[in-house]
Amino acid sequence: MTSRLREIPYNYTSFSDREIVLRILGDEAWDIINTLREERRTGRSAQMLYEVLGDIWVVMRNPYLQDDLLANRKRREALVGALHHRLNAVEARRQDTAGAVKTNIGEDDVKRSGRNHNQKVKRLLELAAAAVDQFAAEFEQTLQLRKRVLRVLSRITRRDNIQFDGLARVSHVTDATDWRVEYPFVVLHPDSEAEIAPLVRACFSLKLTIIPRGGGTGYTGGAVPLDKFSAVINTEKLDKFSEVEHLVLPGLNEPYATIRCGAGVVTRRVMEAAEANGLVFAVDPTSADASCIGGNVAMNAGGKKAVLWGTALDNLASWRMVTPDGLWMEVERIGHNLGKIHDAATATFRISRFEPDGKTPHGAPEMLDIPGSAFRKAGLGKDVTDKFLSGLPGIQKEGCDGIITSARFILHRAHAHTRTVCLEFFGQVHEAVPAIVEITALFDKCSVPPTPFSTCRVFLAGLEHLDERYLKAVGYATKARRGTRPKMVLVADVVSDDADAAAAAASEIVRLANLRSGEGFIAVSAEARKKFWLDRARTAAI
Repeated sequence: MTSRLREIPYNYTSFSDREIVLRILGDEAWDIINTLREERRTGRSAQMLYEVLGDIWVVMRNPYLQDDLLANRKRREALVGALHHRLNAVEARRQDTAGAVKTNIGEDDVKRSGRNHNQKVKRLLELAAAAVDQFAAEFEQTLQLRKRVLRVLSRITRRDNIQFDGLARVSHVTDATDWRVEYPFVVLHPDSEAEIAPLVRACFSLKLTIIPRGGGTGYTGGAVPLDKFSAVINTEKLDKFSEVEHLVLPGLNEPYATIRCGAGVVTRRVMEAAEANGLVFAVDPTSADASCIGGNVAMNAGGKKAVLWGTALDNLASWRMVTPDGLWMEVERIGHNLGKIHDAATATFRISRFEPDGKTPHGAPEMLDIPGSAFRKAGLGKDVTDKFLSGLPGIQKEGCDGIITSARFILHRAHAHTRTVCLEFFGQVHEAVPAIVEITALFDKCSVPPTPFSTCRVFLAGLEHLDERYLKAVGYATKARRGTRPKMVLVADVVSDDADAAAAAASEIVRLANLRSGEGFIAVSAEARKKFWLDRARTAAI
């Protein structure tokens, strides 16, 4: 193997030469190349072959070049001609070598070696020529498929919602992982929730893989296309949300505050709407300023508030989604316990299916009864290992079993007083980590004997842990006058309707930190509390 990291030109991607050869020429070609490396003489033929692969690869990985070539037949014919010209030059060199071998006298090892070498080069050139022909043919195939897709989908949504251009495709090739596998074939921006089901059915008929996407803030690759014939359905236009509505939820007797949101609503907008009404929207991921409601439901988002109110699953009253076969599905929680789902003996859901019109029932509703304890492992706020969630549709599936189009959440009453505590630990990590358990233990339900800050009067409404690597990555600004960066930081929100109880709890948390080589700081005003939470994510550039 060569020690060089890159021999294929124009390769500025994360793909190795091996991966590129496998994608364009296949396994057989890579095996031949590895064999020929040991027999390489001048390397000129290998260089020309890699130039062919480089030209193909740079076009495959650049939608702007693809757009330019699709719009100009002469230019793409010139490119394909140049690729074949290089391969022909390699073939001419191979034939010259073959002629030289034939002049040898006798069936000696050198002659047999030369013949084998030439046969391998010949086979490699056959694979490369076939790849160039396929590369050329795909331009016409792409043009024809684009026309067909546009014709079919424009019956459902506006033509300018159907995007094939380079900018749209580049913007939807990855999510927060920055993992890039394939560029989508088309990006769709439906105007309304009603368009989703017919778009899904149409994409299915066109044999396009469907990728749902909102804000693109996920760290699991759920919005990353793995097939070049994929359609990304971007739900960001589904950005309407209701006023706060006090409804009697199914199975309950008293009205409770709720809000209904489209899948494209930015999480922060819902949080602000709740706060304006003296309420709390519990779903609070770090990406709240960019993430969308559909993604929050699909991946069961949590955040710092999950310590008190749970994740998205705990706070959903109902949600609406489109299944892979283009049918509507509505899931409603029956007898919501208005708290964490694992505290309920049984969680009951009603699953209703509808035809593509969204109104005509598709069979009878199904009732799903799940033990509350099945949703969480002991000690975990969210079990990311259990994607199935006892068969509950949509939640934590990250778009694998359908597209979330809207959801209704319950909202919680905001407490009168909040204290935000920032704890910085400078000792050994193994000494500091137990502080997390000690702090949460303070807020166990109505501790016995009761303390002035037990959860009968005060609650831990937010808790976030930042390790040393994270603190270094974001350029954390240390509050303590120590001149060194802490080994660990905890940021916590303490809430209560009793100001003295909130203050006592905050002070006790600081005392616990002091016992573990830590220092604590308490913020009271809304502005100071907000700054404490922002400081945890401050970047080194600020």
